[in-house]
Amino acid sequence: MTIDVTPHLNFRGDARRALEFYQAAFGGDLVVMTYADMGGAARPEEADQVVWGQVAAPSGFRVMAYDVPSSRAWSRGDDPFFVSVRGAAGDEDALTASWEKLAEGGAVIQPLGPSAWSPLYGMLADRFGVTWVVDIAAEYPAA
Repeated sequence: MTIDVTPHLNFRGDARRALEFYQAAFGGDLVVMTYADMGGAARPEEADQVVWGQVAAPSGFRVMAYDVPSSRAWSRGDDPFFVSVRGAAGDEDALTASWEKLAEGGAVIQPLGPSAWSPLYGMLADRFGVTWVVDIAAEYPAA
């Protein structure tokens, strides 16, 4: 199994601009999915905000970002990033085992299971307060 760890940056309304900035700095492909793309947002004014975005460059540079919805607490200094652990198809058992260990003494934010963008996705805060996103990588069209 190969595991990629990617910085996952959290914003409140600035994720698209940040990803465009990082793409300009490092090159690569930009992919952006909005809350509207995923079937709607809790608040209509958040529909065009980024539920998931990524810049991936041939050099190996990769960063992900999203706009934290207003239903979740957020400030620039609190919870500014996640640790994203991605596996490939076939890595589900190994990722699930890692997920279960990370969840011990922690708090599950999004239970591990299928999502609209991945066959396996989950989010949790471990017992030390670090937020982890665990998923299976899928192909996405470039923006």
